[in-house]
Amino acid sequence: MRAIEVSEHGGPEVLRPAEVADPQVGPGQLLVDTEAIGVNFIDTYIRTGRYPTPVPYIPGAEGTGVVAAVGPEVTEFRVGDRVAWATASASYAEKVLVPAEFAIPVPAGVPAPVAASALLQGMTAHYLIESIYKPEMGETVLVHAGAGGVGLILTQLLAARGVQVITTVSTDDKEKLSRDAGAAEVLRYEDDIAARVRELTDGVGVAAAYDGVGANTFEASLASVRVRGMLALYGGASGPVPPFDLQRLNAAGSLFVTRPTLAHYVRDRAELLWRAGDIMNAIADGTLKIRIGASYALADAEQAHRDLEGRKTTGSVVLLP
Repeated sequence: MRAIEVSEHGGPEVLRPAEVADPQVGPGQLLVDTEAIGVNFIDTYIRTGRYPTPVPYIPGAEGTGVVAAVGPEVTEFRVGDRVAWATASASYAEKVLVPAEFAIPVPAGVPAPVAASALLQGMTAHYLIESIYKPEMGETVLVHAGAGGVGLILTQLLAARGVQVITTVSTDDKEKLSRDAGAAEVLRYEDDIAARVRELTDGVGVAAAYDGVGANTFEASLASVRVRGMLALYGGASGPVPPFDLQRLNAAGSLFVTRPTLAHYVRDRAELLWRAGDIMNAIADGTLKIRIGASYALADAEQAHRDLEGRKTTGSVVLLP
């Protein structure tokens, strides 16, 4: 089968098309013919070695497709079922082995590119606003990268609850996308973000800041949060945040700061099905719209990573085998 293989850590150029042996289904596994593959920032962290991974390897952890074979001990799925996943390794490939415990049924009518890119970003948004800090109607929050995949999902889900969402973006086009998703106010990265947030909240600050940008926005996030507020640093698109003195949280208002990851919020099958089910159902009934900002052929994974890291994309990014 065709796949993308990484033989050394580095820039996007290490993503090389290759012919590799078809995977063989084993106990508790599904062999899936891939229809679409999600591309996420965590893929770039692994590619560069920020998250150490032995080489060679096939990147990717998210996708969707049709079950081609079912391994022993699997009772929940059959050949021909449509499934999606967010935690199956070696997903940049035409065929993927998916542990049945991580597979999610795809509702009828959900297109493959949407199903392939909804789970990782959607469940990230879900745990941020259901388990990290659950804003109440009328509260105000800050969402960085408002036109990104997670940002657009967060904004839609929060606005539907009556939460006032302030977002940050880099261009006019991205501002329009963010406003269309329900953002009440949209700021630019070159603004004095903390000062503008304080102005928009009558000096109080936001109940929570959801920050997937990292190094370039962390200080502004910290300065934007109200007394006893929450800063959820869930990614580092601009680089990792340097170490800082925890005593600063006291002086800033007894703040909470967390650095979560999705794996710790889908600890068992029930939690996975809760989060994934909420997202898939919201898509199926039209409550949540997943924007596919860019699609690439599988062989063009290198360009997909270049565009993602260069902030040339909006919404979700997918590969089509």
